[in-house]
Amino acid sequence: MINIVNTVEQVREQVKAWRKEGLTVGLVPTMGFLHEGHKSLIDKAVEENDRVVVSVFVNPTQFGPNEDFESYPRDMEKDAALCEAAGASLIFHPEPSDMYLDGYSTFVDMDTLTKGLCGKTRPIHFRGVCTVVSKLFNIVCPDKAYFGQKDAQQLAVIKHMVRDLNFGLEIVGCPIIREDDGLAKSSRNTYLNADERKAATVLNKALTKGKEAVMSGEKDAAKVKAIITDIIEKEPLAKIDYVEIVDWNNLEAVDSTEGDILTAIAVYIGKTRLIDNFIVEGRN
Repeated sequence: MINIVNTVEQVREQVKAWRKEGLTVGLVPTMGFLHEGHKSLIDKAVEENDRVVVSVFVNPTQFGPNEDFESYPRDMEKDAALCEAAGASLIFHPEPSDMYLDGYSTFVDMDTLTKGLCGKTRPIHFRGVCTVVSKLFNIVCPDKAYFGQKDAQQLAVIKHMVRDLNFGLEIVGCPIIREDDGLAKSSRNTYLNADERKAATVLNKALTKGKEAVMSGEKDAAKVKAIITDIIEKEPLAKIDYVEIVDWNNLEAVDSTEGDILTAIAVYIGKTRLIDNFIVEGRN
């Protein structure tokens, strides 16, 4: 049975023992309710490191007052089975009180990459993400940490933070893992009823058409956004939060699809907010 620890001291003690053996350590930060997307991160970490720590922590500081912190799905037994099967070495599963002591008042914030995309409608989200990820980096001190491309803005923010704050580790981005019908794997997919689940496939359908336009030579970002928007708006259960095309290096909006671009969308299907994206690099 995989070892599950709950305190910072236990993690540090185990990592210290591994370091004495000269072993490398990978970290996969998660909020639990793990699926094949998370497993792909663990698989990559196991491939590239001697030992792998998976954190399972629903972080309260990245949820707004009307968001789904209390209802966010949790299943530690299932998570432990997936981590063990994937070859992870340790699960760090703290309580909020272990991560945020009484009187906690220190946060990691960013002025640039967090203002647009999801940051527009979730203004405190990335402060919470940067803070908890910084804490995990300081607790585990990994050689590498693994994040999925589905949360593309988060991936860009974490890479930028690591550079800015001189964290001594490598950030590894991993591809989006999808269901057979194209829907990106997400813990929040469990919120969807049968009709909403079917409607949710519109996200990938719209992005696929947008990417086809880019790869066929369309350079006008507004035209690509219109293609994506029109497809989503035809789905009655879908409500667009945003459709944006930005420079993948700095997340600034662009008029052209040339260079390195991130095309990202956030769409409500019923009451459930889903995100998806595609990245095209080096196109002229």
